[in-house]
Amino acid sequence: MKHIFRILLAVLACSPAWAYAGKSERKTSYLPAIEVANGEVRKNGRNVELTMVVDLSGARIRTQHTVALTPVLVSRDGQREAAFAPVVVDGGTRNRVYLRAQRLRSVELPPRHDGQEEVVIRRRNGKEQTYDYAASLPYERWMLDGRVELREEVHGCANCGVGEAEQELLPAVLPEFIPRYGFATILPEPEPVKMRAETRTARLQFRQDSYKILPDYKDNRAELDKVSNSILLVKQNEDVKITGIYIAGYASPEGSMAHNLTLSENRAKALAEYIRRHDDIVPDMLHVEWHGEDWEGFIEALDSCPQLLGLDRIRELVAEYPDNQDFCELEISRLEPAEIYVRLLNEVYPRLRRNEYRIEYNVRNFNLEEARRMVGERPDLLSVQEMYKVAGSYEKGSAEYERVMQTAARCFPDEPAVLNDRALDALGRGDAAAAIGLLEGRGPVEKNPSLLNTLGVAYARSGEAYKAEEAFRRAADRGSEEARRNLEQVRRVIDQL
Repeated sequence: MKHIFRILLAVLACSPAWAYAGKSERKTSYLPAIEVANGEVRKNGRNVELTMVVDLSGARIRTQHTVALTPVLVSRDGQREAAFAPVVVDGGTRNRVYLRAQRLRSVELPPRHDGQEEVVIRRRNGKEQTYDYAASLPYERWMLDGRVELREEVHGCANCGVGEAEQELLPAVLPEFIPRYGFATILPEPEPVKMRAETRTARLQFRQDSYKILPDYKDNRAELDKVSNSILLVKQNEDVKITGIYIAGYASPEGSMAHNLTLSENRAKALAEYIRRHDDIVPDMLHVEWHGEDWEGFIEALDSCPQLLGLDRIRELVAEYPDNQDFCELEISRLEPAEIYVRLLNEVYPRLRRNEYRIEYNVRNFNLEEARRMVGERPDLLSVQEMYKVAGSYEKGSAEYERVMQTAARCFPDEPAVLNDRALDALGRGDAAAAIGLLEGRGPVEKNPSLLNTLGVAYARSGEAYKAEEAFRRAADRGSEEARRNLEQVRRVIDQL
């Protein structure tokens, strides 16, 4: 009995110490004694690599403890994270258990010895001990501007957890690259001689197979007056000088191609002769050409008659006989019902019989005050340089400035300087889609490296990095240094996608 009492007394005496030890073990942390140096995170291709030196020299690991040190990459907002492989450090006894468990599969492995660890190290207390850590993760964009935390788990005997801790290892990793794209300005193309032209159509009525102009026949008087008035308006303008009048004759398909070619020639010459006599134009100013049957105009005219019977068959015949249009027209005339051809004769063919005339003239140069006035009266007589001088005389962004630039865009829609300025204005408003709409697919853009560069910036601003890369590449190939720099920028962006 006395022996049992002594044992009980010993147990009671030891119980508070065990409880305290248990409480202490739950808070056990070796992190303060472990040093990490030379930590670095870098992106390598599609992987993120972490390297560091783990120095265990100051840590005294209890013989039954396992310490798992897990580097964790955390997103900038803290909502996502990914863990690198942990470093597992064993005390002496725990390491022997681990090695024994590896040999005997019937023995349970200690915690965190599951093959996912980077390394298992047996700590030899009192000795210097370091480990060169290197691990990687698949790259994801959320990792940019993240941080690395080092999380510790301490496991004691009987595989119970006895401690967790963490500390910030690297506060800012994988900084997101913010590109700064450059633009190039484009100066307006000089226009030493301002050449302009006005094109109109004269639909004169002729008797069948005739090319004699009868002023009083049907609507001819009104048509001839329009021709004379358009020429007179140019002649009376002291700012311009006529350099030539070009007349082109067209015929409708009924009859043979040879006959209609001659007919279009004679009718064009008849109009030229009328202009020479009636409008006092010297013969050297008049230039005549003829095209015979206008099949392109015929196809376009069909689109305005969607309810025409046999419309699909007519189009099939035109496509089937592109080199035998006499036979094609014959087959069209034979279509049933006869109403089809009658409607063509009455509604479509008359539009094709016409003379088109183009009045070409040179325009004098204007000083600033004259150009300001002409912006409102006759902007078509200004050069793009003159318009830019007028715009530059106003404060940029003012109502007057915007009015002139809008007029320039209307009068010179394909001028590189105008296109570029309109696109840059859209980008300045944050409207990359509008800039793309202005430039994408436009002929002048492909020929001008500065416009290609601006298109590339618009693509980049809209998030289309690969399209931006291609536009910058084409611009750089055409000699744009700005595009070459932008190409380097966008490739760094692409690398972080």
